[in-house]
Amino acid sequence: MAGATRTPRTTRRKAGYLPSPAELKRLKLSPEVAWYLIDRGIPLPDCPPKWKTPEPGELLKTARFDAERVDRVLKAFGLLRHTKGQWVGRPLTPDPWQVAYVIAPVFGWIRKNRAGRWVRVITDLYVDVPRKNGKSTLCGGLGIYLTAADGEGGAEVIAAATTRDQAGYVFGPIKQLCDHSPALKPHVKSLAQKIIHKASKSTFSVVSSVAESLHGGNLHGGIIDELHIHKSPDLVEAIETGTGSREQPLIAIITTADDGRPNTIYARKRKRIEELARRVIRHPSTYGVIWGAEEDDDPFAVATMRKANPGFGISPTQEYLEKKAAEARQDPAALGSYLRLHLGIRTKQTTRYITLADWDAAAGMVQETALAGRECFGGLDLSNVEDITALAWLFPCPDGSYDALWRFWLPADQLETLSRRTAGAAEVWVREGWLQLTPGNVIDNTAITHQIDLDAATFRVKTVGFDRWGATDVVRVLGDGGLTCVPISQGVASLNDPLKTLLRLVKSGAFRSGGNPIMRWMVDNLSITSDSSGNVKPDKANSGDKIDGISATLNALKEAMAVQEAAAPPPATAPQAAAGGAQTLWRPRGRLNL
Repeated sequence: MAGATRTPRTTRRKAGYLPSPAELKRLKLSPEVAWYLIDRGIPLPDCPPKWKTPEPGELLKTARFDAERVDRVLKAFGLLRHTKGQWVGRPLTPDPWQVAYVIAPVFGWIRKNRAGRWVRVITDLYVDVPRKNGKSTLCGGLGIYLTAADGEGGAEVIAAATTRDQAGYVFGPIKQLCDHSPALKPHVKSLAQKIIHKASKSTFSVVSSVAESLHGGNLHGGIIDELHIHKSPDLVEAIETGTGSREQPLIAIITTADDGRPNTIYARKRKRIEELARRVIRHPSTYGVIWGAEEDDDPFAVATMRKANPGFGISPTQEYLEKKAAEARQDPAALGSYLRLHLGIRTKQTTRYITLADWDAAAGMVQETALAGRECFGGLDLSNVEDITALAWLFPCPDGSYDALWRFWLPADQLETLSRRTAGAAEVWVREGWLQLTPGNVIDNTAITHQIDLDAATFRVKTVGFDRWGATDVVRVLGDGGLTCVPISQGVASLNDPLKTLLRLVKSGAFRSGGNPIMRWMVDNLSITSDSSGNVKPDKANSGDKIDGISATLNALKEAMAVQEAAAPPPATAPQAAAGGAQTLWRPRGRLNL
């Protein structure tokens, strides 16, 4: 399909035809989707999500918006009939918010593939919305459309369930849609555990194990309902990797919020969507929207209910939410469920210590060539053998600010894993020189000591702070070369001051990071823990992902602060004075070969 009614990327604007750019930004609507809604007589929804990733038109010059494709999806939905509640028997007409924030962006954006055919850009969809907002109906409509109306011959579409019992809860509503929709019933065969589209020989079924998902292994679509109940990522990941031979597959995750537990498949997926929404990483084929209130919102206010529930007033009704709010007021045990299920608040969610807004505002330019000859302090955080190792250099300035420079290393065999966790950003970091690969599947410490050799010959290295864990061999080699290495305890008492100082420097614009994208990613990952006295330190266990660069920075800052607080050094000796006061702390070993 060539997309005969594609709208141009810069949608035409007539007086009163589109809202102002400021209003589109507030509503989190692209001009293309807003144009579509207005042109088709669909009201613009006033319920923007808390998080929304960029649409492909923002990221790809080659992407085009095809209105006819969206029309086709809405027509297919309209042939289905509601099976429960006050709307039973009525057409399954998606709400304006579902069209604006889910259906139109996902099905409207297309681009040419390598074979020259127009295909959907978005292959991974994530929708996080509180209960009673039509989530199950949306799942069913998408599943049936991908099976029976997407023009895909022999399409295999599956829904993921955690158990066979839960499979019935997932499959039942979709089977009822087929059985109770007169326009669809002649074209599909509804069995106990499978739906078959006769003309295209496509199927829809539910799986509850990795083995079931791999049977056939040629998926066109996948529906993952309630991601937070999946204790293991195995089934979800098996579904996501089973679409390799399809031109425009779609894996849709439609879920409510979890309770904030870290390191789950839900936490990983949600974090990735939030990173994409903040433009930390870019991935045009992944699209997501998340609705939810803020933790400091009044949980019992109608405005908060409306903010978190895009279907407010219709489904869920205001009366329903007010009833749940009243129950939560009276029963503290019900409050957590109310916040999570009906306001989309992750009840144990950690708060970011350093916001990306503050970090970006303080980024500043750092030219490595201009740092030659300047005094600096190093910080080293050695990973386990299979992960990222970080080296930080902090260059103090007379006004109390710092210029910062980092080195990162990763075993080459681990790049694919890191790339998956960062939506492909890790490969960009390698290409652009931010991340250095060492051969094999374990870190090569020789590469680290060699780079420190080169840096120490360029900068005036005072000391290097390091975490004792795993650093013995590297530190011994550095010490043999004449570098002063200082062990830094990783406890609260040791890291409280440098961590709070780092926050103060960033907030005041006195910490220039030079726009290092790996550090930006790690800052976004950072969570902290504190003791009863308010002392803080990084919390690696509960951070979103790797924070090695933060640890290295704190080790360096700890050393810089110690020197600044120490008494002034004794007068320079005559040879040092003749050399301009420089102290030689490093003698190149000259015996390392890479």
